[in-house]
Amino acid sequence: MFSFQKVCFEGLGYALPEDQVTSEQLEQALAPIYEKFGLHVGRLELMTGIRERRFWSEGTLPSDASTQAGRAAMDNAQVSAGDIECLLHTSVSRDFLEPATASVVHDNLGIPPESVMYDLSNACLGFLNGVLSLANMIELGQVKRGLVVAGESSRNLVRTTISQLLKSKNLTRQELKKAFASLTIGSGAVGFVMAHESVSRTAHRLLGGVIRAASEHNHLCRGSADTGFGPDAAMNMDTDAETLLDKGCALAAETWGAFKTAMNWSSDTIDRVFCHQVGEAHRDRFCESIERDPTLDYSTFQFLGNVGSASLPMTMAMDIERNPPAAGSKIAMLGIGSGLSSVMLGAQW
Repeated sequence: MFSFQKVCFEGLGYALPEDQVTSEQLEQALAPIYEKFGLHVGRLELMTGIRERRFWSEGTLPSDASTQAGRAAMDNAQVSAGDIECLLHTSVSRDFLEPATASVVHDNLGIPPESVMYDLSNACLGFLNGVLSLANMIELGQVKRGLVVAGESSRNLVRTTISQLLKSKNLTRQELKKAFASLTIGSGAVGFVMAHESVSRTAHRLLGGVIRAASEHNHLCRGSADTGFGPDAAMNMDTDAETLLDKGCALAAETWGAFKTAMNWSSDTIDRVFCHQVGEAHRDRFCESIERDPTLDYSTFQFLGNVGSASLPMTMAMDIERNPPAAGSKIAMLGIGSGLSSVMLGAQW
């Protein structure tokens, strides 16, 4: 269990790409495949609930996206780059293998040379892991303010997936099924400024949380080998979506129980819950596993898809922007990522 007494969420920011790509557009690109297997356009949205997702403009790097979101978070927190003593870059997407993408964002934002900076990656859980790492530094008095960012870019993955499916001469239904999850991935960026209570303006407190893992299922979703990034990288991902859903929801239920016990909260006393965004079936099964009404969930997967590590915090930032929580509201952040691992955090607004 993690427990914090002195850590506050100071400012939330996000950035969305302008290019909107519908599920129908992707299916039209796969027309020969659909014809071969007798599939009808509309299947992707029907299976996932994802109407569209977004892509960054050609040439946009993850660091560019993270820089935008970082600036938005600092503006929201009313702090300058000189106030930031730690920068963590936490997305699956990176500019390159070396150096850390955090170094590019650090330079772009003009953060002081004395600040801590590094990349932290853990599939769709990277951002919440970054929140925990920064919170530990703040609680220990090592830094007063820090910034966690993630910039996810999906264009290359989706493009490569479609290209490989079209080129396959002996494509099977099973192979197509494993590639379908890649077509749900979207792009976006998010940033959270966090602060020690002594310099906080908000008093939006991070209280603590729990972590659980089921690493025996690490084979259920695997991306391409770590051989390169950039605009020409040939990225791909194989996913056993059905088994991943089953095992993921089982882990979520276990983590949820441990989370409520650790926080001394009940389901009825939690005002808002923010979950990792995958799709409609995942949302409904996840809510069922934690005994929560899915109609109470604020979802973004319908128009953003699965934006990796940025999905949960970006959804949280967007909902709080449109409908600020009342003072004292209890907020739960329920993250889960391939691996499998889960992080659930609680905050009081």
